[in-house]
Amino acid sequence: MKKIAEIREMTETEIREKIAAQRKELAKEKAVIASGTRPENPGKIRSMRRDVARMLTILKEKETGKEKGKEVEK
Repeated sequence: MKKIAEIREMTETEIREKIAAQRKELAKEKAVIASGTRPENPGKIRSMRRDVARMLTILKEKETGKEKGKEVEK
């Protein structure tokens, strides 16, 4: 799990790359379950989905110019 502060320090392109990589890994984990085998770590999918959501939220904040706790005037 990534800390929110670590994600906020990343640039928008880095966040987008991490999201793409995380989604690819998530697809692999879902494929393991779909094939009928048991995953090594069942909680990993939930954690990955939440990490993607965190990154998307922070990316949206950066795009709109708002960060939690402080608003940037335009």
